[in-house]
Amino acid sequence: MTKKVAFLFPGQGSQSVGMGKDLYENSASAKKVFDTADEVLGKSVTTMCFEGPEDALKQTVNTQPSIVTMSIAALEALRESCEVKPAYVAGHSLGEYCAMYAAGVMSLEDTLKAIQKRADLMGATHGGAMSAILNASEEALKESLKEASEVGYVDVANYNSPAQVVITGDEAAVAKAGELLLAKGARRVVPLPVSGAFHSKFMEPAGKEFESFVSGLSLNNAEISVITNVDATPTTSADEFRTKMPKQIYSSVHWTQTIQKMAADGVEIFVEIGPGKVLAGLNKKIAPEAKVFNIFDKASLDATVEALKSELMCGV
Repeated sequence: MTKKVAFLFPGQGSQSVGMGKDLYENSASAKKVFDTADEVLGKSVTTMCFEGPEDALKQTVNTQPSIVTMSIAALEALRESCEVKPAYVAGHSLGEYCAMYAAGVMSLEDTLKAIQKRADLMGATHGGAMSAILNASEEALKESLKEASEVGYVDVANYNSPAQVVITGDEAAVAKAGELLLAKGARRVVPLPVSGAFHSKFMEPAGKEFESFVSGLSLNNAEISVITNVDATPTTSADEFRTKMPKQIYSSVHWTQTIQKMAADGVEIFVEIGPGKVLAGLNKKIAPEAKVFNIFDKASLDATVEALKSELMCGV
């Protein structure tokens, strides 16, 4: 029986100066993606990825299109080297746009335009805070959020793994929840350097504005099931994507549930495509029995292609 594979695409925070440069120099398909991004967005995404500066790359308006461009370039470099069709695709937050592209929901041009619009809207929304919570029990999380909500609004932004969630909301309420969680046994609380409270109700105005933008996009039904962030459910309908894309901006990212869903359906191999190894690290906590490969540069691409040839006998 052929082993099931899923492609995963990382989100904000995985970026680093220099990302994608050797893929650009060694893959015609990757180079084409970067060149298209520069042309479509009217700015040098290529320079931002390859040279930074880091402070500019960290800005949401630059981070999101840069990560998406680099991740799609890595995907196309893989497709150039190895014919493998995943059973599922998924992306963490902005990575979901790469997943939709991989599934044929949007053209490259529309994917780039959509992620830039999303980045502009999210980057313009200020206020609030976010913190990563390590090794807190479900009960402690529930109790702490309930108690901290008396100070202000606080919610879960990301269910990243059984050992990590990210909370979001009013600055005072996020700080209070962090204190309570530490008192209830959480190992660490790490405030995140973000411009706003992403994946919270503070992002609803951005989501509503994005809704009108998405209504004008040309979307196709997916050729591969996309497990979407908002509900960890396999999605193929263009109409459902149109509804979920704006909602994703202000809803929790159900990443733990997404990986669990794919593993339960028999996915044995996950390939993280894009900068860094953040999702591979989370996978070890969520589905430790599954194999995880990464594609973030030429060496990791070559190693992954060899591994997939061995595992799947994939075509060349």
